[in-house]
Amino acid sequence: MNKFLTHQQIGSLVEAIQSAEEHSTGEIRVHIDSNTEEKNAQTAFEVFRELCMNKTTDRNAVLFHVNFEKRYLTIIGDIGIHDKVQQSYWDHLHDYITAEFAKGNYYQALKSAILETGIELKKYFPVKGENPNQLSNEITFS
Repeated sequence: MNKFLTHQQIGSLVEAIQSAEEHSTGEIRVHIDSNTEEKNAQTAFEVFRELCMNKTTDRNAVLFHVNFEKRYLTIIGDIGIHDKVQQSYWDHLHDYITAEFAKGNYYQALKSAILETGIELKKYFPVKGENPNQLSNEITFS
């Protein structure tokens, strides 16, 4: 797929997303961007909307938008989850991921962040009855 993650690691990240979403109504997506030269944050918000992440029932979707080549990471939590965890949570998560990326630990950083996000989603948005998957768990690329 790319020089930062193997096919097997990408598959494992999809499994981590499934696991992280299992006990909450939240949705997690990862988008790997290899095209954006500038305005990475703006592009991340566009991807968030294109993936319909702002249309979940509880507004609790989280996007990890990664541009490995530009060393850029944007984490977007929709209003439902952002109101619960506040900006400091995203800042902490961002700092952890980027520190691990700097060491070359791309896969492990993303996997850990996905699973940690799942814990937060479960805390604030536990499953109460049916839990349909509102968004695909597949990793998207541009």
